[in-house]
Parts: sequence; structure tokens; C-alpha cells
Amino acid sequence: MKNFLCLLLVIVMAVSCVEKIIEKPAGLIPQEKMTQLLYDLAILNAAKSTNSAILEVHFDSPTHFLFEQYNVDSVQFVQSDIYYASQPLVYEAIYKEVADRLVREKEKMEEARKIANDSLALKSRQVKDSIQD
Repeated sequence: MKNFLCLLLVIVMAVSCVEKIIEKPAGLIPQEKMTQLLYDLAILNAAKSTNSAILEVHFDSPTHFLFEQYNVDSVQFVQSDIYYASQPLVYEAIYKEVADRLVREKEKMEEARKIANDSLALKSRQVKDSIQD
């Protein structure tokens, strides 16, 4: 009897932990689209911190422009973000994908920069060699 009560208590606790805390919002942004949007927001924030004056010349509100591109509004974004945050495994997967994509993009940019620098160094040597001849 004691074992049965312990087992029942464990089952009740497990079921109560599975309860959804936040209901799915009506305009939930799909997970893949949310991942792409968060990636673009990360790029936008990096651009803002690098040189916000250039962004302001081309866009009144870069964030608003980005939301328009994804056909979402700020309320829909916040509600979706809160919903995904209430599901830690899903939220972690979204942000892991964003982080992985940022790392891959950074590696591509560094490789392109290295190739460009190598090309400039080669061209510089060729010019020096032609002047010396």
C-alpha cells in the first residue's frame, strides 16, 4: 500500500509538471520563421552597434523594416517569444540554431577577408616586382 501511494504521488507530480504554463497565441510565428527573424535581428543589432548612422540614413526604423519583411508586428513577435520561452527545449533549439548560423557566417566572412588580404598582398608584391624590374 505504501509503495502504491508513493507511485501515485510520483505520477501526480509528473503530470502536474507537464501542464502548459502559457497558451499558444493566435498569431504564433512558426519556429523556423522565428529562428530566421532572430538571426536577422542579431545581425541588425550588430550593425547598429557598428555604425548606426548608415542604418538611419537608409531606414527610419530598421527593426520595423525587418518586421515588415517577415510580415509580423512587434506584439506578435513578443507573444511568440514569450510562448517559446515557456518551452525551454524549443527555445534553446531556436537560439542554438541562431548561434550556429552566426558562427558559420562569421567563419565565411573571415575566410573571405583572408582571401582578399592574400589577393592584395599578392598584387602588392607583383607591383613591387614590376617596379624593380
